[in-house]
Amino acid sequence: MTDEQAAAIPTGAELATYIAAKLCHDFVSPAGAINSGLDLLNDPSAADMRDDALGLITQSATKLLSLVYFCRVAFGAATTSERFTGEELKALVEGMIEGGRATMDWRVSETDFDKPSARALLNLAYLTAGALPSGGEAVITSRRDGDALILTGLAEGVRARLKPEALVGLRGERLTEGLAGQWIQPYWLWLTAHEAGGSLSVVAEEGRVALVARMPV
Repeated sequence: MTDEQAAAIPTGAELATYIAAKLCHDFVSPAGAINSGLDLLNDPSAADMRDDALGLITQSATKLLSLVYFCRVAFGAATTSERFTGEELKALVEGMIEGGRATMDWRVSETDFDKPSARALLNLAYLTAGALPSGGEAVITSRRDGDALILTGLAEGVRARLKPEALVGLRGERLTEGLAGQWIQPYWLWLTAHEAGGSLSVVAEEGRVALVARMPV
């Protein structure tokens, strides 16, 4: 970490504010959909839409639970587990990207992850899939390199890209313009890697995005 990057790191309170705002933004859509479904169930004039309302509630509740389970590992340590299996982490990512246009090829060979590596892998995988708004394949891999664990996310597809705010965050730079909600998760991934004593690199070119996190083991 350079002195310039260290000086640019937001304070704990500022960082918490950005993360809380993102979580509220992500949770409000499925929570609002559940509320809309309940309104339909309670509306006598909408009796013919009962099945649709139940479907909306079920789908939205599933999405909300997926968000909660993902975020408690990806953004914090609010879990009794100190370590996570690769299959557990795969399921968390799949719950987040289900229904999207990107497909995921999970080639993670490690079977056991500590909290920092689990947090890095979740955010890296989600951001890789998110770089494919028009569809494509997100290939997630892991390998050992001496005393380091190399986590790689490769997104290839039409219009594969990262937003400018995401690139700023992935470089460990403070956001000066743009949307903080698009910046905070990429920045959190960079911070997770560097605070663990690792590193993060990114390559973004037409039709291809690659994220590589190097984590100590």
